[in-house]
Amino acid sequence: MSLDASIKEIRQQVADLHAELPRNDLVVWTAGNVSARVPGHDLLVIKPSGVSYDEITADAMVVTDLHGNLVDGDRKPSSDTAAHAYVYRNLPHVNGVVHTHSTYATAWSARGEAIPCVLTMIADEFGGEIPVGPFALIGDDSIGQGIVETLRDHRSPAVLMRNHGVFTIGRSARDAVKAAVMCEDVARTVHISRQLGNPIPIAPADIDSLYARYQNVYGQEPAA
Repeated sequence: MSLDASIKEIRQQVADLHAELPRNDLVVWTAGNVSARVPGHDLLVIKPSGVSYDEITADAMVVTDLHGNLVDGDRKPSSDTAAHAYVYRNLPHVNGVVHTHSTYATAWSARGEAIPCVLTMIADEFGGEIPVGPFALIGDDSIGQGIVETLRDHRSPAVLMRNHGVFTIGRSARDAVKAAVMCEDVARTVHISRQLGNPIPIAPADIDSLYARYQNVYGQEPAA
């Protein structure tokens, strides 16, 4: 596939995936974004800054290099582009990044508290607690540094950046969106469980077993 065709395909994928954020109540107004790496090239596709979700189309998506410099598009890239770009530069297995301010997960980030592994869904998707990353200001790659520092040696595809919100990573942009949806769901459930009492932790060996099954056995085999 040519570079132009690849970018066109990724633009459409990223535009379509943005619709999942308001559909799952993960964003308000123009906040939040999805990006995807362009396979085989030091490029990414991301939402432009301050654009309403109603205005998102494939043609509206912008292309930058992995330092956040605009390569193609007629709008300014998201203010989180530098963070996304830093992740792609430093985690070569990552092909998708998502950022949201989803209510319950962001509430945990405001407390600077990791979401404990007290649900099988957390063990399945995150392989343990959902960690907290450091506070960092928006605008340069400081947030990206915090994401990489926290997740580089962690099984979780999600990090709660302190006082800010959720960033998720994935082998694809779709995987990163899925992690964002699941992160908010478990953040809400664990919050409710704490109103009722003390949630019961899952034993580390059981977490490992659940994670291995979900990551390697659950779902359908890829088509031949």
